[in-house]
Amino acid sequence: MRMFKRYVPKMIAKHVSRLFSGRIYIDGRGGYEFDNGQLLVPVKAQQRHYDTVNEINGEIRRMRENNQR
Repeated sequence: MRMFKRYVPKMIAKHVSRLFSGRIYIDGRGGYEFDNGQLLVPVKAQQRHYDTVNEINGEIRRMRENNQR
């Protein structure tokens, strides 16, 4: 499990896409699991969880699009 003290979406997206599956914890945002290089919504999710997942998965998509060019 990787713990992030600050919420930096690009750095978290790099970690998630590189390791492909596992768990992370973000201070102030909570714990998350990721699989197939995408962050998953927690079981008892609140709006901040959905916002975080959407933002990080969007960064992962942007990184993949830039690598294909």
